[in-house]
Amino acid sequence: MKRLSIVCALAFAASSLTLSGALAADVTPKPVAGCVTPTSKAHPPATLKQPTKPDAKLAKTMTIKTNCGTITIELNPAAPQTVTNMATLARAKYFDGTFCHRLTTAIIYVLQCGDPSAQANGSPGSWKGYKDENLPKVGGITYPAGTVAMANAGPNTNGSQFFLVYKDTILDPKYTIWGKIKTGWPILLRIQKAGAFKVDAASGQGYIVEDGYPVQPVEIKSVTVR
Repeated sequence: MKRLSIVCALAFAASSLTLSGALAADVTPKPVAGCVTPTSKAHPPATLKQPTKPDAKLAKTMTIKTNCGTITIELNPAAPQTVTNMATLARAKYFDGTFCHRLTTAIIYVLQCGDPSAQANGSPGSWKGYKDENLPKVGGITYPAGTVAMANAGPNTNGSQFFLVYKDTILDPKYTIWGKIKTGWPILLRIQKAGAFKVDAASGQGYIVEDGYPVQPVEIKSVTVR
């Protein structure tokens, strides 16, 4: 996915959109019910010490507070290193004041978050990736609705980016499953209904796509674990 400037994205979401192809028309995005205007800005990922082994006592629940409401996740002990690393990032407030930078609305149905730079290539400074865990079996719906999994750039390259699956999705079984959405379903459905967009570099105009930045900006206010 082409990188999107968070500044352009926020400005774009507040202004008129120019749709492409058969959908060509000017529309003004309406705020999604329950969402408020974000106040954070994209920033470089923090440098943190990477855990080398799982916590003796794993966190069980993650709470993500966003500008559109709260999402709670049940953490999966079958991915102990991943749960440990994500809990470490949450306790260090790594995710606080960041944006979910990617929404896909066809074939793959996910909202992707966890990159403070909001450009899909950020991970904690000095981290070298960590092993894949709890991969699904080949065949069928590999990532059912409600799954929380790690985004990656290849085997054992996990960092801080993760995705929330809001509708049954078939992907290659290459992404660590480390949690399940318990509450907050309506939030994700409202966000996906608003759609995704990209900005044309030449014209500066936005256009609706099936894989891009959420039309409704999604700001993570805070992440806590217990």
